[in-house]
Amino acid sequence: MVQSALIKTLTTGIVAGVVGGAAILYGQQGVQLFQDQTQKVSTTSTNTNKISKNATATSAYNKVSDAVVSVLNFTKSGQDGSYQESSEGSGVIYKKSDGSAFIVTNNHVITGAAKIQVVLHSGKKITATLVGKDAMTDLAVLKIDGAGVTTTAQFGDSSKITVGENVLAIGSPLGSEYASSVTQGIISAKKRLVESTSENGQNYGGSTVIQTDAAINPGNSGGPLINFAGQIVGINSMKLSTSSSGTTVEGMGFAIPSNQVVDIVNKLVKNGKVTRPAIGISLVNLSEITASDQKATLKIPDTITGGVVVMSLTNNGPADKAGLKKYDVIVGIEGKKVSSQADLREELYKHSLGDTITLTYYHHDTRKTVKVKLTQKLAS
Repeated sequence: MVQSALIKTLTTGIVAGVVGGAAILYGQQGVQLFQDQTQKVSTTSTNTNKISKNATATSAYNKVSDAVVSVLNFTKSGQDGSYQESSEGSGVIYKKSDGSAFIVTNNHVITGAAKIQVVLHSGKKITATLVGKDAMTDLAVLKIDGAGVTTTAQFGDSSKITVGENVLAIGSPLGSEYASSVTQGIISAKKRLVESTSENGQNYGGSTVIQTDAAINPGNSGGPLINFAGQIVGINSMKLSTSSSGTTVEGMGFAIPSNQVVDIVNKLVKNGKVTRPAIGISLVNLSEITASDQKATLKIPDTITGGVVVMSLTNNGPADKAGLKKYDVIVGIEGKKVSSQADLREELYKHSLGDTITLTYYHHDTRKTVKVKLTQKLAS
């Protein structure tokens, strides 16, 4: 049966450690810029990610380093209500507007904070205001007085990165004592799907991230992953530390792609939160289903090698109303190929509640298309 097939998962756990900051992954079983506060941030629109032949790690670092900050999380301590620093992470200033500067960091860096403080590259400390946060993508936006800010970083286009491309991770590993530390590596994979869970334990099923071998340590979380053009292509978020067998793992860090970051920070600045549509299904990757189950249970053509399998449907949910059935295999959304959960989620979350999308799928050996109205909201 399909249910008995090996389902590959990646479980996560955030380790606070001495300075918090970096999320650590355990248990592998297999597996747009604002001109003002109302305008949207965008990736560079011309010559996107064009890297000069003379570009070096030093030239790239110099373009961004002044915009990278340390983010300090303070909680209230004792009956006197005094503040005590509980953890540190990193962040990067991506825009200035109307006297304020805006910083993107990780949600887990500021979770539980009664007070947030930012340490600029110059060493100046400034109290920050939380603009909005999103647990699913592990992103948050902060706002500070922009008087002392001299540099803002530019987003590149994460869809244009290539495996093997040189990148730098900048941040404060082990805290602000090591602020502006830089490590170099390459892009190891453009898309990985890792499990993500909200603060209240809601399992979102996965987030798409960039894999890199640039060293990422506790405290690096929220800092930028940049290309040699000095553009942000990702926000460092987590690393794989140990496999399920207990084997120590090295050189497996993960960053949130810049195109996703741009979309989320725009929504956080506008609404303070992110509302996502859902189609009302649980699913697994077709690649996780054995060949015999694909033939006997799914009954799809042998030529179909990628897609996602519908395992269950929410009663009267969008997919159920549209006529999808258990074991249908979704291979496209809005005319774009779907090979995995990462592909489906990436395209789905570009849409809003109330939108109507077109899904392409196989019911046994028959290829079909269907319109699905997004009336269901993803639980948060």
